[in-house]
Amino acid sequence: MRLTAMISGKVQRVGYRTKVVSAAQSLGLTGFVQNRPDGRVLLIAEGEKESLEKLASAIDIKDLLIDVHEIDSELSEASGAYPTFRKLTGPDEVGERLDDGIEILKELVVGVKAIASNIVELNGKMDQMLEKQDQMLEKQDQMLEKQDQMLEKQDSTIKEIQKLRYDTKSHLDQRLDRIETHVKAQEESLP
Repeated sequence: MRLTAMISGKVQRVGYRTKVVSAAQSLGLTGFVQNRPDGRVLLIAEGEKESLEKLASAIDIKDLLIDVHEIDSELSEASGAYPTFRKLTGPDEVGERLDDGIEILKELVVGVKAIASNIVELNGKMDQMLEKQDQMLEKQDQMLEKQDQMLEKQDSTIKEIQKLRYDTKSHLDQRLDRIETHVKAQEESLP
């Protein structure tokens, strides 16, 4: 079978034909793809009907550069006139392709410069954030140091209180012993 298709949209000077050639060759088809003066692309492919149907789906491409708007296609009997599948180019296409490539490269360079500028700006902001984080960590270290000092003072205070309790208990025990001795002595002296 033969698939004849006219493809319109953003399909010239964007690598569309190269993708069509790759798809057609991977499906084992023969024929050609060619830019037309009206801005469309002509595709003639011959092979098994199933492979032609797969190609018809594969050529409806939408990506960063390519934007297929419409595909007018029809199936007919194959002629067997094509030994391979290839891209047909016109005599002026090489120069035009180079000019188009230069324009695309210019756009890429502008885009890369903008990205690089954004990266530099982000690096500056990241440096500021890291500086603030370092300051916060310093303050946190100072707070932890003060907390350690407070805990040491608390431990010292607890020891003093424990010692005071021990001393007070000893003193009170001695006083209580004396009072008890005194009370006993008085009880014994009573008639």
